[in-house]
Amino acid sequence: MDQTSPTDPAAPDRMAATAPASVEEFRARLALVMDDLPRRLRQCADYIAANTDRIAVSTVAELAAGADVPPSALMRFCQILGFSGFSEMQRLFREAYAPGWPDYATRLKNLKEGGAGSPSALLGEFIEAGRLSLEALAKSADEAALAQCVAVLAAAQTVHVIGLRRAFPVACYLAYVFEKMSVPAMLHDSVGKLDHRFALRPGDAVLAITFAPYSEETIALAQDARTRGLPVVAMTDQLTSPLARFSDAVLTVPEVDFGAFRSLSATIAMAIALAVAVGSARGE
Repeated sequence: MDQTSPTDPAAPDRMAATAPASVEEFRARLALVMDDLPRRLRQCADYIAANTDRIAVSTVAELAAGADVPPSALMRFCQILGFSGFSEMQRLFREAYAPGWPDYATRLKNLKEGGAGSPSALLGEFIEAGRLSLEALAKSADEAALAQCVAVLAAAQTVHVIGLRRAFPVACYLAYVFEKMSVPAMLHDSVGKLDHRFALRPGDAVLAITFAPYSEETIALAQDARTRGLPVVAMTDQLTSPLARFSDAVLTVPEVDFGAFRSLSATIAMAIALAVAVGSARGE
């Protein structure tokens, strides 16, 4: 039997009684049911969590194709979250972000058709991608999660910062700003394959940063910190990130890509806001 079949005896137990009333409730509901979903519905959840910007402007068939599932699985996913169907879920996002919903695909396509390939055209495309990323962050930023992250890091004796691969510039920048604000911090850079996990001490906290494809080293340090009883703050791309499972507070940051290259515009904006807020809180 297909795992997403409506006749699945466990399915009614997973269905929510009421639909989320806001985008914030939607994210909370998604995080709550995520780990208990069967394979195809988990594919739906992973794709939707990473592409909430597409819900308002896509069809069922388009989202199902993106998640590599049949449309019936996506419809079932909507019902499990408490919606009567896809139309009700889409209406929630259209009402939340209207007017002025940014159509990423259309805008970037127009830029490409305007002379893609030249250095100036590429610059314009990446500037546009960065602008859209910042717009998405302004609409999706979770103020409560940000406040929780600041509280955790401000109370730490030492903040251990780790972010490798694409996240490495962000981790370095955070370590730099913490140093300038007299916030005790240690950058875990994995040089020489050293993870410095034994530098973690009671009273410390870990600030871990990773985006898909996720860094195994970053997740391993976060998991080790959690095992030791230390609080972990995560900066990642979606609530379904494996890093979120070992974190006490999670900041999700959207980044629009161009040509499979992603800028760090929104991530750097979130990082500087977090660092300055922590420095300010410690000085109070």
